[in-house]
This record gives sequence, structure tokens and C-alpha cells, in this order.
Amino acid sequence: MSRIGKLPISVPNGVTVTVDERNLVVVKGPKGTLSQDVHQDIKLSQDNGVLILERKDDSKPQKAMHGLYRSLVHNMVVGVTEGFSKTLELVGTGYRAQVDGNTLTLNVGYSHPVVFTAPKDVTFQTPSATSVVVSGIDKQVVGNLAADIRAVRPPEPYLGKGIKYKDEHIRRKVGKAGN
Repeated sequence: MSRIGKLPISVPNGVTVTVDERNLVVVKGPKGTLSQDVHQDIKLSQDNGVLILERKDDSKPQKAMHGLYRSLVHNMVVGVTEGFSKTLELVGTGYRAQVDGNTLTLNVGYSHPVVFTAPKDVTFQTPSATSVVVSGIDKQVVGNLAADIRAVRPPEPYLGKGIKYKDEHIRRKVGKAGN
């Protein structure tokens, strides 16, 4: 049995989970609403504030889908209650970020500023001029947007300049004079 798929999902108070006949799961909570299509071979059952996902058989693709959809539904429940966030740091002389409404402007050494517009349910924050916090209710959207921002100027291994995640460790290389 799938180790991830067999785990029950606890649904906190204030969160409603509905499943229609097409296996569309809709999760509503205090922070918003998320929906996800679940494969027709995966069945969801709700009992006393606990969601359980069951699969049709024990074939390898079924086991993989079982764990995948359990994780997706769990992330939806966590997203509408707590939300997700990624913190990025800008390392380099003159590198800075500023937020104006739902627009993030990065000055990272190019001849022009790089501008990102936040999609629905995603917000940008800049606690300092060299850090950016991307937060929202959808884990996939937050992660992809943070990866897109990091891809503007990935950290380089010699000086460590670039945009990196807060907890990311950059493997440093020795330069020419490091014989």
C-alpha cells in the first residue's frame, strides 16, 4: 500500500470539502477556494472531519496516483487554512526589489528592471530591499512563481551573486588564484 496515500487527511473546522460525481474536489476555507480534478480510479470518502483516499487496485500506476492525489488534496487543505510562502534573497551589489500593489520590480544588474505581476491569490512582500516573500494559497503556483523569479538571475558559484532561496546553500568554487 502507498505510504503517503493511506494517510488520512484531517479537515479542520471552517474548511468544507465537496466532491462531485466527476471527482472534482473543491476545498473552501478562510483564505479562499481551491479545486482539483482527481483521477476516476481514486475514490474519496469523508467521515467525521477526516478525508480518506482509496484506489481501485494495487498496480504500480494506481499506487503512484494514490500518493499523488492524496498530497494534492492535503496541500489544498493546508493552503486554504495556513497558506504557503517562499522567501528569496537577492545577493549582489545594487540588487534590490520593490513591490507596488501586485507588481514586483527587480533590479538585478540588467540594463532594465525585471517586472513580475502577481497572479490571483498570490501576494508579494519585501521585508527589506534584498528579500522577497511570495505567498499564496496554492502551493504549485507559489513554488512556480518563486522558481521563475529565481531564474531571472540564478546564483553563480564563484561569488554567490544572484537570487537564491532563503535556506538554499550555494556550493562555492575556487577561482583562478586558488591553486
